Amino acid sequence: MHGAGTVINAIATGKGAAFGLGLETSAVVELNDSGKIEVRMEGLKGEDDMLAALCARTIIDAYAEGEGSGARVTTTSNIPVSKGLKSSSAAANAVVLATLNALDAEIDRMEAVRIGVKCAIEAGVSVTGAFDDACASMLGGLVITDNKTNEIIKRQAMPEELVALIHVPQRQIRKKGLPLDRMRGLAGVIDVAYQKVLVGKWQEAMLINSLAYSAALSLDPVMTVDAMLQGATAAGLSGTGPATVILVKERRLKAVREALGGKDFIVADIYNGED
Repeated sequence: MHGAGTVINAIATGKGAAFGLGLETSAVVELNDSGKIEVRMEGLKGEDDMLAALCARTIIDAYAEGEGSGARVTTTSNIPVSKGLKSSSAAANAVVLATLNALDAEIDRMEAVRIGVKCAIEAGVSVTGAFDDACASMLGGLVITDNKTNEIIKRQAMPEELVALIHVPQRQIRKKGLPLDRMRGLAGVIDVAYQKVLVGKWQEAMLINSLAYSAALSLDPVMTVDAMLQGATAAGLSGTGPATVILVKERRLKAVREALGGKDFIVADIYNGED
């Protein structure tokens, strides 16, 4: 499953928009009779494994025959954790699908997404359940959603000529302790941005969202602003940060990266899905 970047953060209004990125999380699930869920997240020592365990347990309880079923879950990922790049949504999707595969069970992809979203809320790794992020991770492309009803409002492909230049600061921002009152106070501004993305003006929406949430989170928006001044097609804070996703035409990638200092960046393709 894939990471994603933010156009509209859903915390303020319950409505969001995100697009798939070519960053990936994979999961392998091996069933056993231990009755327990063992999770190993390769390269992520010390990170909370509750989400992966909940996803596996939910699927096993719903679809496994007999009682006492357990599993060993192993995940690998190149998505930076707690940076706003949807590592939790990708992990939930991957573990849900891997567990279903281990059980030779099949369900609709959107039902799999909704299971992961429910587990993300229960695990405390998401405020809204991040239905927009989970859909972008699973389906790719730009996905506009109502996270209150877990419905997709609109989905479209992102421009193929764009690549993502992602600024990833060293710090992490966890979901616990976010200034939710300040973020929800942005509802009027974020609704303006949401209306723009509905009519195809996702670049403007991304910028409005970034500047508003950066202010609410006391984050410096200089990377977003500088990227736009250097000719980026779009730029913005992803999730609750601190990562900034900058979308540029591939021929401009090197020049924009050098102009922005070149440090603490990763590059990813846009993920538009496989169908």
